[in-house]
Amino acid sequence: MSFLNTTFLLDHALPHTTDTYWNQFDSISKYNVQLNYFERLWAAWYAYIGNDILATGILSFVMHELVYFGRSLPWMIIDALPAFNKYKIQDQKIPTAKEQWDCAKLVLISHFTVELPQIWLFHPLAQYFGLATNVPFPPLWKMAYQIAIFFVIEDTWHYWLHRALHYGPLYKAIHKIHHQYSAPFGLAAEYASPIEVMLLGFGTVGAPIVWCSISKDLHILTMYIWIVLRLFQAIDAHSGYEFPWSLHHFLPFWAGADHHDTHHEKFIGNYSSSFRWWDYVLDTESSPEAIKRRREQKLAAIRKKQ
Repeated sequence: MSFLNTTFLLDHALPHTTDTYWNQFDSISKYNVQLNYFERLWAAWYAYIGNDILATGILSFVMHELVYFGRSLPWMIIDALPAFNKYKIQDQKIPTAKEQWDCAKLVLISHFTVELPQIWLFHPLAQYFGLATNVPFPPLWKMAYQIAIFFVIEDTWHYWLHRALHYGPLYKAIHKIHHQYSAPFGLAAEYASPIEVMLLGFGTVGAPIVWCSISKDLHILTMYIWIVLRLFQAIDAHSGYEFPWSLHHFLPFWAGADHHDTHHEKFIGNYSSSFRWWDYVLDTESSPEAIKRRREQKLAAIRKKQ
């Protein structure tokens, strides 16, 4: 390589190839005292990488993997402890180590082959629609109400699309793989065909982007917090455990593990992700109480005709 080419590369090198992250952090802290500690960490990351697409791509993928497998790990430990069997909804179906490993392998393959390319394209797409990545961060109240909206939108999208995926040909071609485990466990939350991952994933990732394109008011940190909460919800819903302190005991409209576990056991009904209202309003609940209610309604209708 010639001296000229070497000089050119050095002059145009990205910051992370010639400097350290903490040097960037110190520099930003010195000249941006109005920022809080976490905002400085955030700004230093983008300055250190020197390429927004690369910075967002790395951050998004690492965050997704850490949250997904980190949140699944406690459920794997609980599955291995007999003391928790009394809380297992389908207590005769404890996943084996082999089932957990086989599931993890397929999920990892999906993450690297299906989700990683989408994550890498996320920044330019989101930036095109006006997603902010700068500092300071938005206020907590704004992030809270936007995330609440995303939960409602995603739940609606999930209900209708999930219900459609139970239509015969679509079920066999796409959704059947997700129902391999009639008693779900945490790791199985994203155990699905690539097509299903993209279709249902649109509710999680696409809905905020659509919101951003309309409102022109969304920060990527809000997006990250939303995705973390959605991952927690999906993994917990697939955990297979019902505790006295489960969230739906305090928020009756929350779906939770007992709602989704029944869906896997019966293969029909309970199509929603986070909430119970769509299944209630459209009479697609598959709980024993709902089945009893429908039976009583049919008997009442028969008696009325007589």
